[in-house]
Amino acid sequence: MSDFGEPVHLLTDRLELRAVGPHDLDDLFRINTDPRTWAHLPEGRHASRATTAAWIERAAARWDTDRLSYWTARLRTTGDVVGIGGAQRHDPGFWNLYYRLDPVHWGHGYATELSRAALAAAAAHSPELPFIAWIHAHNTASRAVAGRLGLTDLGLRPDPANGDPMHCYADREVGVLTRRTAG
Repeated sequence: MSDFGEPVHLLTDRLELRAVGPHDLDDLFRINTDPRTWAHLPEGRHASRATTAAWIERAAARWDTDRLSYWTARLRTTGDVVGIGGAQRHDPGFWNLYYRLDPVHWGHGYATELSRAALAAAAAHSPELPFIAWIHAHNTASRAVAGRLGLTDLGLRPDPANGDPMHCYADREVGVLTRRTAG
């Protein structure tokens, strides 16, 4: 934890989690350009280093505004980058689980370990906010992770970010979630 209490650096059983920053560009660009990483959402694949750099910049800025965002996850034993993940506060008032792992590290339980840290950090930060994972129906691996976290599948609902029907896994019942618009 930092001086302000936000978990910018955490250790789990096997992972070292550090707030994402520009120094992570090479590893995260490699992960985000791998087509296997985006098999469930091919249009999300990063096409340029500039895309990844801007994405990292936005995620890093959330540490300043929300005191919680994404960590770059490394193996404690070797320092190898496993991926990125964490929780970000989303409109209309919930924590959104996110992770993206290097396919070389799939199948070892790192997504669950990283997600448990995100759930705990979000609950410690703002326990009044629901913790949600929006997951495509065909992304069975992520749906299994959500189940291991104890999140409940509330069924297909429109994702507030883009309106796409996705499974809403949450730590509690939530009403209709629609993005607030300025006006």
